[in-house]
Amino acid sequence: MNENDKRENRDLNRDPISGAPGSHPVGVGVGGVGGAAAGAVIGAIGGPLGMLIGGGIGTLIGAAAGKGVAERIDPTGEAEYWREAHTSRPYHDAGFDYENDYAPAYRYGVDSRANLPDRSWDDQLDRDLGAGWGEARGGSKLEWDHARNAVRDAWDRSDRTYKAYAASDRYYADAFEKVDYRDADSQFDDYRPAYRYGTQARGRYGDRQWDEGLENELGQGWDKVKGTSRLGWDKAKHATRDAWHGVERALPGDADGDGR
Repeated sequence: MNENDKRENRDLNRDPISGAPGSHPVGVGVGGVGGAAAGAVIGAIGGPLGMLIGGGIGTLIGAAAGKGVAERIDPTGEAEYWREAHTSRPYHDAGFDYENDYAPAYRYGVDSRANLPDRSWDDQLDRDLGAGWGEARGGSKLEWDHARNAVRDAWDRSDRTYKAYAASDRYYADAFEKVDYRDADSQFDDYRPAYRYGTQARGRYGDRQWDEGLENELGQGWDKVKGTSRLGWDKAKHATRDAWHGVERALPGDADGDGR
């Protein structure tokens, strides 16, 4: 892929699953509301679920399995996210570049959160990760006093991602017995990746409406995220749409103009 192609992919904010162009710049929160403000307005759905989605979440690999300890955040998607977002961060220094300097720090944050799921960021963790930075940094010119900001950024985003999917699982599992689209021969684990897919998609495409075009786009990506789910898209789309609207309903007014 040449530099022009790479630039076009970044400008279009392509979905890492379907490859379709996104409709808002990377880093914009749900409904075009950024950061903490987005988290506050979405907080109504499932309590912590909305707060976490409002901060932005990534994509899990192995999401269909439902076994949190075995799931990891898609490293390619996170690398693309931080490649765009890092220049807007308060610690960004134009004297360092992304690929050589910042990317190792973001990767270290993502990997550390995956490997230390029972830890929270505190002074002791800061010291522990600082001690390991010398090995993790590779050729990065960032010293720990500077690198820690990027590492912490990636840690926090990863933490939101894991917690958001865990909250999503609990929220929809509790309601699963009563949904009218449930297939009698399928279990919640078959629907779990569809709920997660809709949750992540609504956060990513904050200013899109659920319509036939979006449904078809997401359908193209279903086989890549379904894992061991036995559902075809004709059935999975109902749960995906349910999760999409679950987030949308928490927004003030009718954010996607669908009348719900």
